[in-house]
Amino acid sequence: MNCTATIPALGLPGQVMAAAQATAIIREQRKLAERTYWMRLECPDIAAQILPGQFFMLRSPDRSDPLLGRPFALLDVYRDDHGQPRGIEFGYVTVGKFTNLLSTMTAGDELEIWGPLGNGFPIVNGGHLAIVAGGIGQTPFVGVIREALWKARYGQPQREWGKRPRRLSFCYGARSQANIAGVNEWFAQSGVDVHLATDDGSVGHHGYVTQLLQKLIASDDPPTAVYCCGPEPMMHAVQKIVTQANIPAWLSLETPMACGFGACFSCVAPIVQDDGTWDYKRVCVEGPVFPADRVVFEA
Repeated sequence: MNCTATIPALGLPGQVMAAAQATAIIREQRKLAERTYWMRLECPDIAAQILPGQFFMLRSPDRSDPLLGRPFALLDVYRDDHGQPRGIEFGYVTVGKFTNLLSTMTAGDELEIWGPLGNGFPIVNGGHLAIVAGGIGQTPFVGVIREALWKARYGQPQREWGKRPRRLSFCYGARSQANIAGVNEWFAQSGVDVHLATDDGSVGHHGYVTQLLQKLIASDDPPTAVYCCGPEPMMHAVQKIVTQANIPAWLSLETPMACGFGACFSCVAPIVQDDGTWDYKRVCVEGPVFPADRVVFEA
């Protein structure tokens, strides 16, 4: 398996230079919930480099439709018996042509992959971290939590652990109980306080996941930081809540992408600059994780 080719440098500001392009082999796949799947790919070079919150691009090597790759966030890195990174895991929901194709693939099939791309979430530094996720937005936080609890280290060289949080809260919203994926396996069994919300009330709080965040903020032990990923309306609501509560937060944007490494400028989002004005930034390079107070949702 060739896992050493690198994406050519383009000389653009913020260009990701360490991303590798490779052929990855599917090792496992299983269905987690309604239209929701988990996949494991073997690609040691990318697995050794990638950080929680970063992403990678995938496409089928023998198809021209769809022609462009699709972005997927890292769920976790899997390791061999000696603790060495062997590959990456990710979750996805079948919503279009490529994800429906993915759901039909089996162990031994190959995919083109390039990454790691973008930036990740900052290292947790104590306090009470609240994670807010909606839809498939829970997957980037498996690595975040494992790193925060000193159960895994990521990157090459491995980045240092921060201070363990005194509390980790996970607020997850979905349409119904049938759409809840990976909560027990990835979060509850790690000792995280799990709070669920569903649109139909079939499990957990009947209402918005942002209402769970508001309850945490109003409690005797409010969050000292918030990480968030999910649908844009949800993240916009989270931004308003944390701004009012004066809580630092980071958002992982889910902007559609074409190239994944900053060449096409198709994934730009309005981001506040140091002088208070805003300008368009490439989510695939300067993001996907931005401080919540820098994201402009109503430009």
